[in-house]
Amino acid sequence: MLKTLRNAFKIKDIRTKLLYTFMMLVVTRIGSQLPIPGVETSFFKDFFAQQNNDAFGFFNAVTGNSFTNMSVLALSITPYITSSIIMQLLTIAIPKLEEMQQDGEDGRKKIAEYTRYVTVGLALIESIAMAIGFGGQGLLKEYNFISVMIVVVTMTAGSALLMWIGERITEKGVGNGISIVLLFNIISSLPSDALTMYTRFMSGKSVAVAAVAAIIIVAIVSAIVVFVVILQDGERRIPVQYSKKMQGRKMVGGQATNIPLKVNTAGVIPVIFASSIMSTPVVVSQFFQDKINYDSIGGHILAAMSSSNWFKAEKPAYSIGMLVYVALIVVFAYFYTSITFNPLEVANNMKKSGGFIPGIRPGKPTSDYLNSILDYIVFIGACGLSIVCIIPIMVSGLFGVSRLSFGGTSLIIIVSVVLETLKAIESQMLVRNYKGFLND
Repeated sequence: MLKTLRNAFKIKDIRTKLLYTFMMLVVTRIGSQLPIPGVETSFFKDFFAQQNNDAFGFFNAVTGNSFTNMSVLALSITPYITSSIIMQLLTIAIPKLEEMQQDGEDGRKKIAEYTRYVTVGLALIESIAMAIGFGGQGLLKEYNFISVMIVVVTMTAGSALLMWIGERITEKGVGNGISIVLLFNIISSLPSDALTMYTRFMSGKSVAVAAVAAIIIVAIVSAIVVFVVILQDGERRIPVQYSKKMQGRKMVGGQATNIPLKVNTAGVIPVIFASSIMSTPVVVSQFFQDKINYDSIGGHILAAMSSSNWFKAEKPAYSIGMLVYVALIVVFAYFYTSITFNPLEVANNMKKSGGFIPGIRPGKPTSDYLNSILDYIVFIGACGLSIVCIIPIMVSGLFGVSRLSFGGTSLIIIVSVVLETLKAIESQMLVRNYKGFLND
């Protein structure tokens, strides 16, 4: 990684793009420190400090602590991420959008435009809900129409600004801008998490004990990072052979290639979906905690859905929620893969192009074969995702390390974005070398 960056800085064009990306990220960090006028900036920090669940940790991480600080970028790029997922799902459900997506660059630009509109709409809804719902509880210093409008306009504009910054990084910088902004936000939370780990395992201990604890922590984190890298890069390559065809007086074709099926085909989406389903009832219950009987069956179910209660020796029954969480990850891994990869369409396209998998008949047998391979590798990928996400929760439960914003989901995002960005840098360096060769 360091060698790639060092070589990239030697090339003026790529160095300019890297510096442009860095300066745009600096703007995002400055914006995350600017408070919204008329808002009690410590409101959400104090509010969630009183809660008994860690459902808020990941959201706070992806906003780079902007939400707890109630800055102008409090919503961060979460509305854009949500709108992108919504548009991706709608593309499968609505034939018009599917045709648009297959309509080349113009169609993709149109879908990107719709995604921006949905992003602004979601940011508007979220900001209105927070300004009205929490305004009278202490979020606003003066709860009136003007204060509510200031919060709504500021938060919506901040989310739109981050979306614009992400698109500019993609256009004039390096890599996917939205992913890089998300990565930068998550990394900004690492110092506070490191301080939490230091306070829990090393502070006040002897030098020997603290050193051993530090070595164990670094070893565990390194092992998880290596595992995530393997999980993200792992793929099953299906060999494909194309038959020769007569064009004029020559035989063309006959080349061999492959279909790369990634082990983690759905990325981090299954974890986000599963976490949302598990955490939403817990978060909503906090607003009605005075009316909920936590000794009832419903109260115990809510407690089991909170990851803060898993792996606690005094509450072993609540760890059943972890099994539900893992099951949801597996289900959503299959679901998301099924809507993003269509084996029947791939098989038909191969058949039209004269391609076939050696030993497998073209058409439906090829589709069935791809389905069987997918069922196998998606399960492996889902199990890998579950392991990465459960280990931080297990450490938190067994050792009493609470409220770490850095978890399995954050780690998967960090590794995937870093790998994606490095590949983008390498591809730009390769293109430049090709251009230089052609100019010579």
